[in-house]
Amino acid sequence: MKKWITFDLDGTLMQNPFVGQVFPEIERLVLEKVGGIGNVLPDILAEHTLRIDANRWVEAYDWDDIVSTFLRKNNISDSIDIEKIVCQYCHAPSIYLLEDEVIEVLNTLKKSGYALAAVTNGYLKYQKPVMDALQLTPLFDIIITPSEAGYAKPDPRIFNGVNGEIAFHVGDRLEHDVRSAYEAGVPSVLINRSLPEKIQRLPIVDRVNHSDVAEFLLNKLNCETKMGLTELPHWGKPTYIIHSIKELVILLSDNEY
Repeated sequence: MKKWITFDLDGTLMQNPFVGQVFPEIERLVLEKVGGIGNVLPDILAEHTLRIDANRWVEAYDWDDIVSTFLRKNNISDSIDIEKIVCQYCHAPSIYLLEDEVIEVLNTLKKSGYALAAVTNGYLKYQKPVMDALQLTPLFDIIITPSEAGYAKPDPRIFNGVNGEIAFHVGDRLEHDVRSAYEAGVPSVLINRSLPEKIQRLPIVDRVNHSDVAEFLLNKLNCETKMGLTELPHWGKPTYIIHSIKELVILLSDNEY
């Protein structure tokens, strides 16, 4: 049976061009078509949030449909091709690996016998051009996205496409990655490059139980969700916390997965 390590992409391994380039370009195109309309990006992002709040997680990442919905509501007959815009910005500095060692670490994991899966909420047509440009695509045995799987994190069924044992899922978000892994019965690794230094100094296996970590995780979850929680949900505690991709190799070595 294959043993897998699954990875989130955005915020975990790579930076996509949506915030810095794609969204501003959408706004520019709308204003070019219909001058004088206000709140373009706020309204588009509000539709995304509306779908998230309604647990319509797959639809929440269909940016073509979200933008089309905005255009229809504002009686704009033209269309905007989001995939085309993404492809226009698939180059540095618009996209980049979050650490220089990403490719090296993924190759090390593969040489150690692990199969690798990308499990992302970004649709394949948006993610693959970025992955291709960053030379990530060949390193993954499978790429699981909502557009193909029919599920999006935090729905644990997004892991159904992984045929074998998942050693752990690596991601940067509690509400998506840690929660979906927990509900799928998969060990989770939270990567946080802003981890307080006194926690970084601890052995990886001891970090999650440090006295300061519960507050750190609660604050992070509230930043992600804006829910104003006063207590960390049962699914909000990852199995491990790392502060760099290089620590995955140390984690594997220490635990002999």
